[in-house]
Amino acid sequence: MRAARRAFTLRPYAEVTMRGIAAAAGVSPSLIVKRFGSKEALFNTVVDFRPAADELFGAPLDDLGRHLVLTMVDLRDRLRGDPLLRVVFSLGIEDERTLLRARFREQVTDRLAEVLTGPEARLRAELVAGQLLGLGATLSLHRPDGATAHTTAERLADLYAPGIQHLVDGG
Repeated sequence: MRAARRAFTLRPYAEVTMRGIAAAAGVSPSLIVKRFGSKEALFNTVVDFRPAADELFGAPLDDLGRHLVLTMVDLRDRLRGDPLLRVVFSLGIEDERTLLRARFREQVTDRLAEVLTGPEARLRAELVAGQLLGLGATLSLHRPDGATAHTTAERLADLYAPGIQHLVDGG
């Protein structure tokens, strides 16, 4: 999946091959075909943010800010990459970028807006999504030698979660 995410993020769909993904992953192309069936099915898996959203939003609203930060750090470690940033850095053709952004909006931003209470839930959900993307970008930019690489997830949550929680709570 990491190799497929990278391939579909860095190159247009038409330029991505199952053989190239297999080579980057160090597996045989037949293994990828057996697992996913087709390039289209693999692409649809790559543009699916639901698994990350399920984990990210798996906490009560009164503790969601902290949970989001801790879960982002955990997902990055487990996936060896950011679960959301591909929506920002996708280089595909317009249709692919539009699909990726629509899926992100539907599966992340809209999903959060539906559970937020109070005024301007949609606006606050978009701002929370932006905060998560910002956290992911910061962690990517400053690893392996930046201060964030040498800070615990708990400390990152102490510093970053209050701003997110303020948006969750309604400002």
